Amino acid sequence: MVAVLTSAQRGRALVLNLFKRWPALRMYDNSVAFTKRTAPVSRSFFVFLALFALWWVLLFVFYRFPDIDLAVAKSVFTTAPCTSAAPLGDICGTFALAKNRPFEIVRDVTLALPYIAIVVLIATLVSSWRKYGARWRTLQTDRYIAALISLAIGCGLIVNTLLKSYGGRPRPRATDLFGGSLDFVQAGSFAGRCLGNCSFVSGEASSGGWLLCLVVLLPPRLRFPLGIPLAIISITMPVLRVMTGAHYLSDAVLGWLLSLVVFAAAIAVIDLLRSGTPARS
Repeated sequence: MVAVLTSAQRGRALVLNLFKRWPALRMYDNSVAFTKRTAPVSRSFFVFLALFALWWVLLFVFYRFPDIDLAVAKSVFTTAPCTSAAPLGDICGTFALAKNRPFEIVRDVTLALPYIAIVVLIATLVSSWRKYGARWRTLQTDRYIAALISLAIGCGLIVNTLLKSYGGRPRPRATDLFGGSLDFVQAGSFAGRCLGNCSFVSGEASSGGWLLCLVVLLPPRLRFPLGIPLAIISITMPVLRVMTGAHYLSDAVLGWLLSLVVFAAAIAVIDLLRSGTPARS
């Protein structure tokens, strides 16, 4: 019995020695492979899948029930008597808050915040590169890169270049239901006659959603004191666009959520690329 145990111990020692001598053999060690390669990828990937599915569910709800958008828009629209020159049957009025000076000031401030965040992120990356040289890449700097990529793809390419340019959905104040001349179309429809800078989806709402994503990049000690103001600003940006008649509720909600979807996708890709690559901690 002792001899058998001794042989087993010798065999185990031989296998461990092989793993130490040839690291490539570790890829066949299931426990090592699962821990280092699949755990971080699965977590971020499933967050992306959940947000992606939620976005499509909400789009379906707004498309199937357009009265949600109309009810919210009507609640912030003030009707007024039409002039004698207006065609019979026209609806006249205005979104009074669109000319509210405090709203305009808040909007100007919130519009500047994404640009400030971009400068801070780029400056942090440059500082890390100058300090550490070829070893400047860390998990944190990779997340900064993911944030910048998600902004470019989400807010830049998907929202402002594709959807707003070719979506065709008129803004509330441009439709005949709220004093404009174009027909109303529901969220997700490309049948509208808007020719550019259209309503679906809100660019400023997507910027607000991106700002909220930055909370996860903050050091743990700053997530509460800075995270709460960022969350308030993030929600304020789409709310202002709805209250001033610039966008429907669906434009704001889907634009805001789209940035979270793209950010989660960028993080998932970064985690996938890092999963088998050693890096400086």
